[in-house]
Amino acid sequence: MEARLSSETDLLGFREEARTLLSQQVPPEAVHWQTAQAQNSDLFADPVSLDNDRPRGVPKAASAIVPASFLRLCEVVVLHSDPDRFALLYRLLWRLVHEPGLRNDPIDPDMLHAHQMGQSVRRDLHKMKAFLRFRAISDGHAEPLQVAWYEPAHHIIEAVAPWFAKRSPEARWVIFTPERSVECEGRQLHFAPGLPRSQAPRGEVPDEEWLDCYHRVFGERKPVAVGDEAA
Repeated sequence: MEARLSSETDLLGFREEARTLLSQQVPPEAVHWQTAQAQNSDLFADPVSLDNDRPRGVPKAASAIVPASFLRLCEVVVLHSDPDRFALLYRLLWRLVHEPGLRNDPIDPDMLHAHQMGQSVRRDLHKMKAFLRFRAISDGHAEPLQVAWYEPAHHIIEAVAPWFAKRSPEARWVIFTPERSVECEGRQLHFAPGLPRSQAPRGEVPDEEWLDCYHRVFGERKPVAVGDEAA
């Protein structure tokens, strides 16, 4: 059975697919998870619990309460670059429903793997916050446009962008990454396609090269309000 998600960080879609699969008692080994490439869509949905609002007709066991710690873990692990992350999370969810003792097993291999993935994502978020550096360029506005190119290890650009927006609420800035790019102007985030390393300006290039990238990437955009910062 194929489970389709709308993007690489589609937590809401995972929640809905997982709920349906559990209700139909579909085992993890029978599910193939597919994600679409991130498009110029709204900021990722707020985290939601997997155990709220049990649909009518769904067996109780399929929507049993799972630990809050696992729900928080899901919010981070979905940002990992491992293509098998959704399969791992569904397998853990299935096991938490059918093997209640799992929540008390600190050395379970699946749970340890998920926690290691979560730690890797948190390190990636920290590194981007600490090491990303902007360059100020002139684009005809009174205030310069701050631009940067960065290559994170995981799918974190949507999660970390609100942090940069809150850190510099008055600044105009753009962050390009290979997967997706984001602009902040007036505390509004605009997402657009990514910029491959091969197309990114290198070194002390003229401002016009950065502006050319900016206009190519942000030809069309959709504003979204700044949300909560990433953990």
